[in-house]
Amino acid sequence: MTLTSHAPLYQVFDGHNDLLLRLWLHDNDPVAQFLDGTLDGHLDLTRMHQGGFAGGLFAVFIPPASYMPKLKPHAAPQPHHPLEITHQQIALLQRIESQSAGRARICRTAAEIEQCLAQGVLAMVLHIEGAEAIDVSLGNLDALYEAGLRSIGPLWNLPNPFGVGVTGDFPGSPDSGDGLTLAGLGLLRACNRKKILIDVSHMNEKAFWQTARFSDAPLVATHSNAHALCAQPRNLTDRQLAAIAESDGFVGVNFGNAFLRADGKRDADTPLERIVQHIDYLIEKVGEDRVGLGSDFDGISVPEALGDVTGLPLLLQQMKHAGYNNALIEKLACRNWLKVLRQTWGE
Repeated sequence: MTLTSHAPLYQVFDGHNDLLLRLWLHDNDPVAQFLDGTLDGHLDLTRMHQGGFAGGLFAVFIPPASYMPKLKPHAAPQPHHPLEITHQQIALLQRIESQSAGRARICRTAAEIEQCLAQGVLAMVLHIEGAEAIDVSLGNLDALYEAGLRSIGPLWNLPNPFGVGVTGDFPGSPDSGDGLTLAGLGLLRACNRKKILIDVSHMNEKAFWQTARFSDAPLVATHSNAHALCAQPRNLTDRQLAAIAESDGFVGVNFGNAFLRADGKRDADTPLERIVQHIDYLIEKVGEDRVGLGSDFDGISVPEALGDVTGLPLLLQQMKHAGYNNALIEKLACRNWLKVLRQTWGE
């Protein structure tokens, strides 16, 4: 069957993108490029509208200092201050809101997201991936919350004061070392008190089970896939999926080739059917009310058949071809995300 792009029939709320990092790495005026539809990468406002991308979690990510010569090879070396970089990326999100003429909004509640969806306004939720910028005393967490922070992944791949993220080569196990530190457990408790979503996507197995034990919120993996179909250490095992289902949690399916393919390669000839196969498997393990999308746009290589955000209608068309009815596609595209955000935020 040949799939053809068309006007989006569904609104998509997506669990993870790295747009803010891309903007932060640009030398010119990336916010203007984002708003006028001339930005490179997977995302800009024009292409989001074309693809039906109605909102999502926008990640602040602090690249390790060792990555910077590759990411900005012509830039003069700069001091590496995670909190300063975090504020700079948050400022970019705020500029998108303030310069969009009402076309984009930072959302702090599920009701605000719903209002944006009804009005055709891009709903942006502030997320932090890797909590290096948060001090271990949590003294700056309140200020970040006031700025709009509603979702935190305490860990990325490298160790930080809150714990050790999942590491290892393909094929591999998520059981890759120590989990959360005492400070990490304190961050979990603080997130529970403030009703901030805790993202388990980059947690190793020990950290995952600590979160399952000590957090009273639904277990949410914003951008992860099924380990049984692709044995990347960062994908979720059946036992982890059972815990997510028991907590009435959620999994957002990652579009990255390396997290989809049975061979673990980053090759872009990955068919769209492979994304749907992971969705099928996750629905079988956690239920159709607990699965959605977590693209990882602008942070990963995606299937060539998808291309960028304008390919979302093709993916949803592939779901329809696989036998999904309209009600299920609407859940997977958007409604399930809103459900778990309400459960977590209490709004």
